[in-house]
Amino acid sequence: MRLPLLFFLFILAIYSNAQQLVLPGDHPDPSVVKIGDEYWAAGTTSNWFPAFTLYRSRDLVSWTAAGHVFTKMPGWAGYYMWAPEISYDNGKVYIYYAARKKEGSMCIAAAVAHQPEGPYRDLGPLMCEADGSIDAFPVRDEKGKLHILWKEDGNSAGKPTPIWAAEMKEDRTGLIGRKRELFRADMPWERGLVEGVSVIRHRDYFYAFYAGAACCGRTCSYGTGVARSKSLYGPWEKYPGNPVLIGNSKWKCPGHGTPVEKDGRFYFLYHAYSTGSDVYAGRQGLLNEFEFTADGWLRFLNQPDETEAVMSHTINDHFSADRLAGNWHWSIFREVNCSVAGNTLKLQALPVACGAYIGQSVLTSDYEAQVTLLGKSSSAAGLALIGDDRNMVAATLYNGMLRLTQLKQDKAEVLAEKKINRPVRLVFKVKVVNNTQAFFTYSMDGRKFHTLNNLPADIYYLPPWDRALRVGLVSKGDIGNAAFFKDFVLKNR
Repeated sequence: MRLPLLFFLFILAIYSNAQQLVLPGDHPDPSVVKIGDEYWAAGTTSNWFPAFTLYRSRDLVSWTAAGHVFTKMPGWAGYYMWAPEISYDNGKVYIYYAARKKEGSMCIAAAVAHQPEGPYRDLGPLMCEADGSIDAFPVRDEKGKLHILWKEDGNSAGKPTPIWAAEMKEDRTGLIGRKRELFRADMPWERGLVEGVSVIRHRDYFYAFYAGAACCGRTCSYGTGVARSKSLYGPWEKYPGNPVLIGNSKWKCPGHGTPVEKDGRFYFLYHAYSTGSDVYAGRQGLLNEFEFTADGWLRFLNQPDETEAVMSHTINDHFSADRLAGNWHWSIFREVNCSVAGNTLKLQALPVACGAYIGQSVLTSDYEAQVTLLGKSSSAAGLALIGDDRNMVAATLYNGMLRLTQLKQDKAEVLAEKKINRPVRLVFKVKVVNNTQAFFTYSMDGRKFHTLNNLPADIYYLPPWDRALRVGLVSKGDIGNAAFFKDFVLKNR
């Protein structure tokens, strides 16, 4: 299914010398490049699909969504679409990314387009080590030869995580010669793991930004380090003051980003978890200015508590376009079939425990969502809080029975149910408090709401380790059945 351009603009106050939230919501491992007079960015989607949402901006602060790199999976890839690195070289746009090979390990690969919005043509895997290869970054050495850097994913097997480099063909279809190690984790704060390397060259040095320690989830310990070398192949020297970015009272576990220059000033686009919305909103995109110092290193200009909180933001989708808006995502493992016509979304059912679902990222710890379900729906359908295929809480209507069902590690449990007369339409609403308690209500007329669950549903368990929670729509049942929705609203408070 081809998706339209999505307008997604967030206005934030601009403060000099500060970290800024510029890509709210679930945008891990953000990458950025300047193409013409615009900046383009992309981030990890993992097991959400479509893969790698693209964003464009003229100022690095206000971003507009501009489609996706992949609306159909590359033939060789199975899942875990990670760390897209967007670059521009000799008139072409390249996306370097990682994915798990079907019946294989994680591989780094490349795709190419003639313009940043695509379409992209996949070029296939470049490196597939036994323990996995991830976090690719292209760079030209001091002689102008093209190379690719990546991390060997040794931590997945309890091994070290060396950062490798190898020369790459100019058409990006393969590597040349042997790989050579640049550096690996050898400092206490790195906790045996380095990854997410990106490089900028300035005066006499290549500077490598890299992440160390654990990236994801409630127990993350990520930080950002810097290393330098006068030659791409070293020797590399790590900054004695590492880590250069660590968590503070507003943001925790900062790392895995890309440096970029704008008007003679330098910025780093990277991710971190909000200490307020925590893992539920995911790893969000921050911008931080840095400068090069007289001793040949660099320093960030942020102050510890100068970050701005995300502003209230409401999403209204009246399904008024001729296709599904691009801010909806679904499971990479499911063939989701939906269509939009006459201000109505039709979501075909799937006969699995999680059903067919689509969702949108939340931004805050307290939020409300609602949607209208039409009575002509033939599937068990409604409103859901979604972790993944195995974990969700969903309020559905089917054959006059309202049910609130918890799916936890594939085990389904009915939390509440009520028998009602079959309505012409039914409005579902959910209110989430502190990311943990969910209260579901319903209404026949959109004005008077009735409680579905007297006790709050506990949603603490929902987010996967590497992704954020979604709120969205679900349709369960036999093939051929479908749900019909109108007027989805998500209010982040």
